[in-house]
Amino acid sequence: MTPQSRIRRIGWLAALAVCTVLYLMLHLKVHSIASEVVRAERRIVALEQQKLLLETEFETRSNLLQLAAWNRVDFGYTAPSAAQFLDSERQLADLGSPRGPGAPEPIRVAGVTGGEAPYFPTLVSPLTGKPIDQALVEPERNRELADASLAHSGTMRVPLGAVIGSVAE
Repeated sequence: MTPQSRIRRIGWLAALAVCTVLYLMLHLKVHSIASEVVRAERRIVALEQQKLLLETEFETRSNLLQLAAWNRVDFGYTAPSAAQFLDSERQLADLGSPRGPGAPEPIRVAGVTGGEAPYFPTLVSPLTGKPIDQALVEPERNRELADASLAHSGTMRVPLGAVIGSVAE
């Protein structure tokens, strides 16, 4: 290898190194400017949200002023006093009026206490209008039927005719 070719090769490596350094500097500059743009966009979004919040606040306050003016002129509402609050549900029930003529019966809800046996009303089939077999309704008998049925065949089968009655009737 001649000294000129060696110098030329070192020159090309130096030029490549300078270009690489310049490229890295340019890349970092572009990245920093892109970061500033993203930061500026986030700031713009935050300012738009703050502007929207302030507009909403302004409109709400102007509506409150309008409502207060209407209240003074037209309605005359006042804030409730401490004497207007109730202490219990019984006081609220005492405020009620008796049912008017033709009013529907009130809905009543019943509960079962621990000592009482549950009451199962007679169920009527919606298809036939006849009562459904009580053995299908009572839980103790259902357990006995299920135990016997499971011991016999492994599955419990309830005849459809027992639930809906016979179709021919």
